[in-house]
Amino acid sequence: MAQTTWILVANASLARFYANSGPNKGLALMKEIRHPESRQKNAALVTDRPGSMAGTAGRGVMSPHTLPKEHEARVFALELARELNQGRNGNQYQRAIIVAPPAMMGLLNDSLDSVTSNLVTDRFEKDYTKVSEKQIASQLEGCIFL
Repeated sequence: MAQTTWILVANASLARFYANSGPNKGLALMKEIRHPESRQKNAALVTDRPGSMAGTAGRGVMSPHTLPKEHEARVFALELARELNQGRNGNQYQRAIIVAPPAMMGLLNDSLDSVTSNLVTDRFEKDYTKVSEKQIASQLEGCIFL
């Protein structure tokens, strides 16, 4: 029986999950998830001005530690990690490959539990979200045995 490999191709606002079920099987798009909040400007994501802190020497203004766009990317990474965790729990794949730009890769790595992370055999710090399925297969052929 051939082992199934999941391939996650993602950036901060778009993710596609593909499956490869063995040699010469190619890629099958399983799911596409969009997160348009990550594409908005920081100002559009902030609904209120930073809060003032009373009672401090010099009355400062509190600013968020994380920019809204970074927060949205983190939220999206957690959503994608949940998908990978659920697939693992359902024995839907035996190994995974993640392709994402460096910042998103870091968020995904931080979001995966250790068991799921151990199933990720290859990580590519690239943004292939605008690349065709055929081109992705070609770029990954050395590790997915198409």
